[in-house]
Amino acid sequence: MNKKGFTLIELMLVVIIIGVLVSMVAPRLVGRSEEARISAARADVNANISVALDLYELDNGRYPTTEEGLEALRAKPGAIASWKGPYLKRRPVDPWGNPYSYNSPGSHNTDYDLYSYGPDAAEGGNDDIANWEETK
Repeated sequence: MNKKGFTLIELMLVVIIIGVLVSMVAPRLVGRSEEARISAARADVNANISVALDLYELDNGRYPTTEEGLEALRAKPGAIASWKGPYLKRRPVDPWGNPYSYNSPGSHNTDYDLYSYGPDAAEGGNDDIANWEETK
């Protein structure tokens, strides 16, 4: 009889090799998704939403008030005649699904403060992402 196929030992050897490779690669990938979320939040705070706020200010002569919030970048607030939005296509939420916080005038910046509470969704701590530098 001339049967072709793999023996149990050969199959086990392949499974062990795959297991060793996965155990070597997996630790390197852990934490990368969190780093990507933090980078995305920084890009939103320092570029994407900031540019939309600057365009709003150019068109209207002022930044949205705290009460109008970032929703003023998507829907015309009140009786502003020179609104040329929408300035953002999607609702401004951070990568963890929480809305970005916005205050105008800001307490850290003259024009506005824009920030995310980060992964823990709680104010304070080292994981907050903001458009100002913390002094220590």
